[in-house]
Amino acid sequence: MSGPKKRPENKVILSTNDPDWHFEDPFQPQTPLGSSTPERASSPVGARLPKVAPWWRWAVEPAEAFKLLIAPIILYISWELFFPLIAPVLEVLVPAISQYLSDGRVPNPFGPIFLISHRVTSDPDDPRYAKGWCDLMFLAYNIVFFSCFRQLIMVNWSRPIAKYFGLKTEAKLDRFGEQIYAAVYFLLSGAWGFCMMRQLPAWWFRTEYFWIDYPHWDMKPQFKRYYLMQTAYWCQQFIVLVLGLEKPRKDLNNLVVHHVVTLWMIGGSYIMNATLLGNAVFLSMDIPDMCFSISKLLNYIRWKRAKVFSFAVFFCVWTYFRHYLSLRILWSVWTEFELIPEHTRQWAPVEGIYFVWWMKHQMFGALALLQALNLFWYYLIIRVAVRTIATSTTEDDRSDDEGDDEEDEEEPAEKK
Repeated sequence: MSGPKKRPENKVILSTNDPDWHFEDPFQPQTPLGSSTPERASSPVGARLPKVAPWWRWAVEPAEAFKLLIAPIILYISWELFFPLIAPVLEVLVPAISQYLSDGRVPNPFGPIFLISHRVTSDPDDPRYAKGWCDLMFLAYNIVFFSCFRQLIMVNWSRPIAKYFGLKTEAKLDRFGEQIYAAVYFLLSGAWGFCMMRQLPAWWFRTEYFWIDYPHWDMKPQFKRYYLMQTAYWCQQFIVLVLGLEKPRKDLNNLVVHHVVTLWMIGGSYIMNATLLGNAVFLSMDIPDMCFSISKLLNYIRWKRAKVFSFAVFFCVWTYFRHYLSLRILWSVWTEFELIPEHTRQWAPVEGIYFVWWMKHQMFGALALLQALNLFWYYLIIRVAVRTIATSTTEDDRSDDEGDDEEDEEEPAEKK
């Protein structure tokens, strides 16, 4: 008498010759075509964070960056709450500081990390700030802030949007996230810079006021915060470039030169009290960059009519800001530099004066190099414009990976 039949074991046989199976990545689970794959529960949906040294983890992991951002705020609040309670004890234990405590001259030491410092006026209706060493702490703090903000947008927020519009490959998802981050930042910075220029005598590129009443050493609090935040953004972008957090494009060398020149001009204009000129340069760069990123996003999601229209707007905006207005700034440096007061044409850092005769050539050279890079990119933009008119396609000549991505998406599954 035979015993009960054994239930057949469920065996799964995977074969590379089976057309119902495909292998998109050797590290991903194999899934039959047409079947639904459950989403991962973790927030970065399949995102691959770049590998960096432990001391650079804050640059790629929002959680690590958030810890660095929240710590000074907690310390600042703790100081405000508990220092008044321990001040009498300190006054008894250390009599030397009793005068400072009685005069109220013990500021919160954690404030300059995330608050602007070096106030030079006591008028509550018109506060003014100078430059100082504490600005470096504010700068470092906001470099971490932009790292956290960048990763949150690129990894946590942009990927669901990209997948909703049908983008699948890692390269496409990364590029989409980069452009969303750029669009958001340049939209905010362009609007902020526009509002700041409205409050300045150089409103809408009245270039003579770049030099009249030099040095422009005292700054309104909003303007100082704007300038330091812009500096922090470009420093963080340089870190992204150095660490290789973005896949390089064909014009990598041009981009490196652009970042170096930009940082040189930002730092020089801030230290040498030429911030009215710096604000004009910021505005001439940010607004066309915003239009560029929006045009790229529409290209990624393949809204054909919208992307052609946005490209036309971008072409006009780029021409006006990056060339017409930038050439006006160059012309001002060359022809209006002598409008600075006679007594400021010397090198006197203690008085905030730096514009000796050779500074004119140094500033003109940096701006001319930036304009040369703009002209190179303008050449690529014109090529795209000609191709758009001829074939109704708007593809970025700088992208060396996007065409391959599109071919991969359209390739039959059997070939994968």
